[in-house]
Amino acid sequence: MPEGDTVYRAAQRLNEVLAGSVLTRFELRVPQAATIDLTGSIVREVVPRGKHILHRIGEWTLHSHLKMEGEWHVYPHGGRWRQPGFKARAVVCNAEWDTVGFDLADIKVVPTRAEDQLVGHLGPDPLGPGWDAAEAARRFGADDRPAHVALLDQRNIAGFGNEFANEILFVRGILPTTPASETDAAAVIDLGARMLRANRDRSGRTFTGDSRPGRSTWVYGREGRPCRRCGTIIREGSLGADPTRERNTFWCPSCQT
Repeated sequence: MPEGDTVYRAAQRLNEVLAGSVLTRFELRVPQAATIDLTGSIVREVVPRGKHILHRIGEWTLHSHLKMEGEWHVYPHGGRWRQPGFKARAVVCNAEWDTVGFDLADIKVVPTRAEDQLVGHLGPDPLGPGWDAAEAARRFGADDRPAHVALLDQRNIAGFGNEFANEILFVRGILPTTPASETDAAAVIDLGARMLRANRDRSGRTFTGDSRPGRSTWVYGREGRPCRRCGTIIREGSLGADPTRERNTFWCPSCQT
């Protein structure tokens, strides 16, 4: 599932192959941007911002979001794609490399000076250069909604997804339904930031320190199985800011109170 660590790695790889190069092909396969062509422009950099990827190309920024299914692939120029062409939403190439975005969402191109129109609402990013832990804790701690919902709100902290939210709350011993304002906000944010940083350079995400299949999480996806700490059966529910944004929650009734 693409969360802040996955997006960070994707942007880093795209930056490695595109930054400083002249584009030989620029194609966006979405109606609202299909006529935009930045071929011949120089890629300045590709950077992550929470769950968003920003290609800064000349004076323009290509924005994309991976959502649940999206991914960017990198191929040697002319290489065969590993996904069918009908899933491609963006094709950005230079003389050596082809980069293809499959199943992307929220594709937009804006002047770089107007990036804030797309990502200015985001909270502090634990993987960004301007990380402000105190501000992230202030936003989270001022939120009266369930802690699980508050962690997923990108206006509080940019980068946490559902897997991180569940694992953070387990390690801190907090029920998903506990209001964020009743938690030790600074400790929650510190733990979450450390989890993101620990996973940003790993190809296989782990929260337990064990990356073997089926052993990488404490509670996420483990409903009906015994807690790794106390043996109590893990439970599953759902929470969301509204019915359209509900996400699965997992918790141990003994370790999280």
